[in-house]
Amino acid sequence: MQFDLTDLRLFVRTAEEGALTRAAARQHLSLAAASARIKALEEQAGLALLYREARGVRLTPAGDAFLHHARGLLHQTERLRAELQEYGGGLRGHLRMFANTTAVMDFLPELLPGFLAAHPRINIDLQEKPNADIARGVRDGRADVGIVAGNVDTDGLRAIHFSTDRLVLVVARGHALARRKSIAFADTLGHDFIGMHADSTLQTYLSRITEQMGRTLKLRIQLSSFDAMCRMIGSGVGIGVVPETTARRNLATMKLVQIELRDDWKWRERRALVREGEALPGYTLALLETLQRHFHADTRTAAAPSSAPHRSAGRPPGNAETHPA
Repeated sequence: MQFDLTDLRLFVRTAEEGALTRAAARQHLSLAAASARIKALEEQAGLALLYREARGVRLTPAGDAFLHHARGLLHQTERLRAELQEYGGGLRGHLRMFANTTAVMDFLPELLPGFLAAHPRINIDLQEKPNADIARGVRDGRADVGIVAGNVDTDGLRAIHFSTDRLVLVVARGHALARRKSIAFADTLGHDFIGMHADSTLQTYLSRITEQMGRTLKLRIQLSSFDAMCRMIGSGVGIGVVPETTARRNLATMKLVQIELRDDWKWRERRALVREGEALPGYTLALLETLQRHFHADTRTAAAPSSAPHRSAGRPPGNAETHPA
């Protein structure tokens, strides 16, 4: 088969958009030119790659396989371009990262400025995604690194543990629960909650847990950041579950009380995902090392006690790597 990078990018974007018209616009091609390129690909393959439907297009089984390899080829081409630019004194690398809500809003804004300052020839494209989408994105080549927490399908991926996340309940100082030292999550469900937006990793996680209990969260409002959640909780509108790092940062300034959850699922392993068997560029290894260094002090002072059954949220300890190399 003979095709160029424009063909590959067009096909990938058509699959992502579900419509050839939008894909053509993204590629700055006329609809007729884009359609001709897709048809030429199908003629070379001897197979239909797309189902044409009234509302757009979708992949055939052959098209799904072609998409996987097209993304891989584009990824390798981008890596080649970045490495060649190093010799010309240009940008050394472009790192695509998918991360969950906690990572994007909590610790990456603290960690990445130092990394970027230390690596001025590296750019990062950071996108917030749910855990399952993060793993898929790394697996199919849309992301170079994924940051997840909790139970995720890591088939075909290397999972590199870098810290343990603990979820806690936060309430206003004057709330009825404020005197409690610990509480079971089930005992909080009679109270009004402040939550994250519905597509966030944490909100999806809590919704799944309450559904398994046969209960629902009484959500008064859903917000787009943990700090906004804490401000709303501090005003007494409701209570909420947040990462412990978020709670610590906001306890004093927003008049909050942190309460330990008794549930085992409060512990979530944070892991970086990369493709299994793929040689990683030096700048990717540097980022993974930066992640682990950033949390080194926390893992000594705030990690789960050895008796805590927190590993149930992720893979068994023997299956998760603890180093990037």
